[in-house]
Amino acid sequence: MIISRRALARAKLEKLKQGFSVYTEIEEIAQSIEKKLDTIDFPVHIDRTDLGCWFIPETDTSDHKVE
Repeated sequence: MIISRRALARAKLEKLKQGFSVYTEIEEIAQSIEKKLDTIDFPVHIDRTDLGCWFIPETDTSDHKVE
Protein backbone atom coordinates (compact mmCIF):
# COMPACT_ATOMS: atom_id res chain seq x y z
CA MET A 1 0.00 0.00 0.00
CA ILE A 2 1.35 3.41 -0.96
CA ILE A 3 0.67 6.29 1.40
CA SER A 4 0.91 9.90 0.23
CA ARG A 5 3.36 11.94 2.28
CA ARG A 6 1.06 14.94 1.87
CA ALA A 7 -1.87 12.96 3.26
CA LEU A 8 0.28 11.70 6.12
CA ALA A 9 1.36 15.26 6.99
CA ARG A 10 -2.30 16.41 6.94
CA ALA A 11 -3.31 13.53 9.23
CA LYS A 12 -0.51 14.34 11.68
CA LEU A 13 -1.51 18.01 11.65
CA GLU A 14 -5.09 17.05 12.51
CA LYS A 15 -3.81 14.96 15.43
CA LEU A 16 -1.84 17.99 16.64
CA LYS A 17 -4.96 20.15 16.49
CA GLN A 18 -6.72 17.54 18.64
CA GLY A 19 -4.02 17.94 21.29
CA PHE A 20 -1.91 14.86 20.53
CA SER A 21 1.85 14.85 20.03
CA VAL A 22 3.06 13.50 16.71
CA TYR A 23 6.38 12.14 15.49
CA THR A 24 7.90 11.77 12.06
CA GLU A 25 11.28 10.55 10.95
CA ILE A 26 10.73 11.80 7.39
CA GLU A 27 12.15 15.31 6.88
CA GLU A 28 9.75 16.10 4.04
CA ILE A 29 6.75 15.46 6.30
CA ALA A 30 8.29 17.52 9.13
CA GLN A 31 8.82 20.45 6.76
CA SER A 32 5.26 20.18 5.49
CA ILE A 33 3.86 20.20 9.03
CA GLU A 34 6.02 23.21 9.95
CA LYS A 35 4.89 25.09 6.85
CA LYS A 36 1.22 24.48 7.74
CA LEU A 37 1.83 25.50 11.35
CA ASP A 38 3.21 28.83 10.13
CA THR A 39 -0.16 29.61 8.55
CA ILE A 40 -2.29 28.86 11.62
CA ASP A 41 -2.16 30.25 15.15
CA PHE A 42 -1.45 27.04 17.04
CA PRO A 43 1.53 26.95 19.45
CA VAL A 44 3.63 23.81 19.08
CA HIS A 45 6.98 22.85 20.57
CA ILE A 46 9.22 21.21 17.97
CA ASP A 47 11.86 18.79 19.23
CA ARG A 48 14.32 17.76 16.53
CA THR A 49 16.59 14.78 17.10
CA ASP A 50 18.98 12.82 14.93
CA LEU A 51 16.29 10.17 14.51
CA GLY A 52 13.27 12.38 13.75
CA CYS A 53 11.07 15.23 14.83
CA TRP A 54 8.45 15.50 17.60
CA PHE A 55 5.67 18.07 17.43
CA ILE A 56 4.19 18.68 20.87
CA PRO A 57 1.18 20.98 21.32
CA GLU A 58 1.81 23.70 23.87
CA THR A 59 -0.93 24.00 26.44
CA ASP A 60 -2.04 27.23 28.02
CA THR A 61 -1.64 26.77 31.77
CA SER A 62 -2.88 30.26 32.67
CA ASP A 63 -6.39 28.86 33.27
CA HIS A 64 -5.16 26.37 35.87
CA LYS A 65 -5.11 27.36 39.50
CA VAL A 66 -2.01 26.67 41.54
CA GLU A 67 -2.72 25.98 45.19
